[in-house]
Amino acid sequence: MLVMGILNVTPDSFADGGRHNDFEAAVARGLEMIAEGVDIIDIGGESTRPGAERVSEAEEIARTIPVITELSKHGATISIDTMRASTAEAAVKAGASIINDVSGGLADVAMLQTAARLQVPYIAMHWRGHSKEMNSKATYGDVVIDVISELNERIEAALDAGIHRDKLIIDPGIGFAKEAEHNWAIIDSIDRIVAIGYPVLVGASRKRFLGGDSPDEREQATIELTKRLSTTGVWAVRVHSVKPHKEVLSS
Repeated sequence: MLVMGILNVTPDSFADGGRHNDFEAAVARGLEMIAEGVDIIDIGGESTRPGAERVSEAEEIARTIPVITELSKHGATISIDTMRASTAEAAVKAGASIINDVSGGLADVAMLQTAARLQVPYIAMHWRGHSKEMNSKATYGDVVIDVISELNERIEAALDAGIHRDKLIIDPGIGFAKEAEHNWAIIDSIDRIVAIGYPVLVGASRKRFLGGDSPDEREQATIELTKRLSTTGVWAVRVHSVKPHKEVLSS
């Protein structure tokens, strides 16, 4: 299982907002991740925490592209965490080799065709709406059945747009339009997500459903979850700290 390290070049991300919100701090953190053995660095310039305000395309590009350009010189495998086709294209030109779209192509009608044209791996997450509205959309009949059904719709859309099957990765969207019980139900049934037949990314790092009063207090629970997922066939975990997750996977 791979470790995808989170690098948020933002002032308002829920767990690390502001810690790496300038070029020097972001690059330093990226180099630290590389030294710790990270497999993929996921660079994002727009917070998707519940209630977050969207940033402009220009701001998102200004935050991310210089960092991608610099870290790509050090041999890092980089994914761009964006819902915008224009940002994705700029990032790939700058050295990113994976597009991580939390909207699964729903936020920007140009995204799927852009990803197909760029011919890079594309991560489609289960998503029901932007940060301002997603909490109101956390209503399911059976969350696992519903998430699988909606992921299959995004898979079909991606394939129809020309994304090759072997370039497609899926993500059940832990914490996005989901209450704690929904998140745990998905984790308990992660084998059913894996059985869809595509590599699966799980991004649960330091999220509220893990307990604790602050994101940092949820780190140990995140590590335990990585250990649990390591035997399920999940392709990668998306996490804030790299070293402890690499260590638990090699133990």
